[in-house]
Amino acid sequence: MKSLSVNDLKISKSLFLLDPEVTFLNHGSFGACPKRVFERYQYWQLEMEKQPVKFLQRRVPELLDKARAKLGKYLGCSADELIFFPNPTTAINMVVRNLDLKPGDEILSTDHEYGAMDRTWRFICKETGARYIQQPIPLPLTSPEELVEQIWSGVTANTKVLFFSHITSATALTFPAEELCKRAKEAGITSIVDGAHAVAQMELNLDELGADIYTGACHKWLCAPKGSAFLYVCKELQDQMLKPLVVSWGYEAEELGPSLFIDHHDWQGTRELAAFLAVPDAIEFQQQHDWQSQRERCHKLASNTRNRLNEMLQQNPISPNTPDWFLQMCAVQLPEVDEVALQTALYDRFKVEIPVYRWQGTPFVRASFQAYNDQKDADRLLASLEELVPKFV
Repeated sequence: MKSLSVNDLKISKSLFLLDPEVTFLNHGSFGACPKRVFERYQYWQLEMEKQPVKFLQRRVPELLDKARAKLGKYLGCSADELIFFPNPTTAINMVVRNLDLKPGDEILSTDHEYGAMDRTWRFICKETGARYIQQPIPLPLTSPEELVEQIWSGVTANTKVLFFSHITSATALTFPAEELCKRAKEAGITSIVDGAHAVAQMELNLDELGADIYTGACHKWLCAPKGSAFLYVCKELQDQMLKPLVVSWGYEAEELGPSLFIDHHDWQGTRELAAFLAVPDAIEFQQQHDWQSQRERCHKLASNTRNRLNEMLQQNPISPNTPDWFLQMCAVQLPEVDEVALQTALYDRFKVEIPVYRWQGTPFVRASFQAYNDQKDADRLLASLEELVPKFV
């Protein structure tokens, strides 16, 4: 990585719509949209209202195709392997209903997964008789090879699906997705990756990654408007993913497009499409602001902050302090505290917006550093926790 000061190349917070009085260290939950991108989002809303019939019936197909093409180029895959969804959870809900799961089939996952995804898998397992296996991955993690073996030790003759996060939500750790997908393919297991936090935190090439199915959020680290996400399905599996979550005009369409997969899922009647159409503008915003350098700067800030937090709180790091393990988001274990009261006090007293929560019974704090954050934000977090933690132990 380049040697960058944590304040070098910082983007002014004024380019975003964030409250300037709040130290915003929770980009990972719902993202934050630049003013320029949000204005484009509103432009598309206004375009629809000017002439709704023309917009929805005659313009939208071409506009969605262009947005999908831009996103596909950014993600390193074909446009016809992508469908827009409002969020990754909705995308996975569609996927699980298309899997031919039978009693005794197993979905292998980990105990680091996002709660909404866990609930989705448990729901479909109740419906089908399949089993959702959450392989325990204890902390700290020390080597990618060991992590792969820990996950893979849960594979049995009944494993049909391997599901895992590219970057975990609760622990903010990067999992070795390429190696896991490679092993799954060799074993004839369908690989499904939750990449909600990976898009724009890292360079992605989905064709090279090798996942059968991959979902990601555009509204998080890509900074697109809320309600923009995607589902990637490799062409070999698209015929198995044709049951739409919402049956509408694209199903049994009178005029078929070049992709039945897109026909079945793209058109859901009258709905908000402006967030999807603004995704290309979010991509362009980051390209115009040298986002690779922004990522490097933010990782350095996250790394320094994680070290300082662990030292202050007298905690051990949950992984090596390198970009192989975490990028712009880091999780630090806390001493035994009232996590709800601590999070409330951080905001009410210091205007620090940051998640404090429990994972596997242990309290954590998770800090997200985006291009608008700088050293002052990290220092405010440290000072706030230093004062508050002893009061809630």
